Amino acid sequence: MTIPTYPILEHDYASEAQLEPSRLIKPRDVPEHCVISFFREINEKAASEQQAKVAVANRWEDGEHPLYEIEHRGRRLAFFHPGVGAPLAAGLLEEVIAFGCRKFVVVGGAGVLEKGLTVGKLILVESAVRDEGVSYHYIEPGREIQAQPQALAAIRSALKARRLPFVSGKTWTTDAPYRETQAMIDVRRAEGCLTVEMEAAALLAVAQFRKVLLGQILYAGDDLSGENWDKRGWQSRHEVRESLFWLAADACLEM
Repeated sequence: MTIPTYPILEHDYASEAQLEPSRLIKPRDVPEHCVISFFREINEKAASEQQAKVAVANRWEDGEHPLYEIEHRGRRLAFFHPGVGAPLAAGLLEEVIAFGCRKFVVVGGAGVLEKGLTVGKLILVESAVRDEGVSYHYIEPGREIQAQPQALAAIRSALKARRLPFVSGKTWTTDAPYRETQAMIDVRRAEGCLTVEMEAAALLAVAQFRKVLLGQILYAGDDLSGENWDKRGWQSRHEVRESLFWLAADACLEM
């Protein structure tokens, strides 16, 4: 293996890992389709109202990250909360793939880099700038990673069926939200990024590496497009968050 200048680029893509999920984790009887939802309160509401069963408790050092199962439109559907940040989200996705889920739709919020993206506006992620570390452990270095066309088509179909307005575009995935300087925001906006978040590039990379389907849709949250950050009360938009969860459920079943 050639040793590059920077450790983040120093990976062995061909060999199996010592901690290979398919060897360490026993497959379970879980749904093929799975929603990855960052909306904990919506997940808990869905679990309660739909009388969800815990398919896998999945305990980590910080506590349980349960994989739930419900029936939706007469079919089995799983969902879980992926934590926050690329490393945890990618690790949980790895395990859920090993359990047996194969088709995923991710829903979450994101900071916006364009002033016209009002709170609650839906953004379909077509690609992500890889300004995080996890994706480099899965696929060769590159500036961006593209979403899978089949996943995008399923989400677009669900959006159009509900007649929901949305935009499609690029997101900026970063590991360091407290280092989003104005200079970096200007650079990312210039290369076409509409939003900034912490997981998309990593989740897309894991899905590509493991050969599963995954797409993501975000809603516009806090605003980083001006001179001063504006939180805009984005986490209180419960109606948007709940609607997006069920949109993802419909889209996932279309894959």
